Amino acid sequence: MLTIKEGVYGIVYATNEKLKMSLYAALMAGITAILAQMTIPLPLVPITGQTLAIGLCATILGSRYGTLAVALYVAMGAVGLPVFSEAKGGFSVLVGPTGGYIFGFILTAYITGLILEKTRFTLVPAIIANIIGMILTLTLGAVQLKFAAGLTWEQTLAAGVTPFILVGVIKAFLASVLGITIRKRLLAARLLPKNESKAA
Repeated sequence: MLTIKEGVYGIVYATNEKLKMSLYAALMAGITAILAQMTIPLPLVPITGQTLAIGLCATILGSRYGTLAVALYVAMGAVGLPVFSEAKGGFSVLVGPTGGYIFGFILTAYITGLILEKTRFTLVPAIIANIIGMILTLTLGAVQLKFAAGLTWEQTLAAGVTPFILVGVIKAFLASVLGITIRKRLLAARLLPKNESKAA
């Protein structure tokens, strides 16, 4: 039978673990903002480090806290902080041509993390999960790009999908290698809570 002391300890432990993971999420939101400034300008949609950061969030933190990290990042940009690519911010970015990619990051982080939790936090599943996440981001981004920019589907694919496929696969691979490595080191150092390591 669980004693009162054990019950209180369990509640305190769970609270501390949630706080720790929330801090990790906030840290990853900041890292995402930094990587977003690594850009290669293109006419409508630039190539950025954002998608690499989203993959890292999900691969390191899993679905719940990876999504929290990305949601915090999007929220920072929505209120006007210059955290989006090319130091942009504000709600106007979210409803503009590239907004679909940014909104898509939230779902991408959740799905990528969920796939890893349902399989294993190892390299091959991570690569598969991050590539699926890339496809999801490009799909959601392309839909908003088409209507916000008034493009045909052919123009949308040429401007918002095709140029990002190869680089997206490369970033998915990098996010997988770096994410799994960092996650393993956090676990080895006991910096990642036990309940977050059950699928590792």
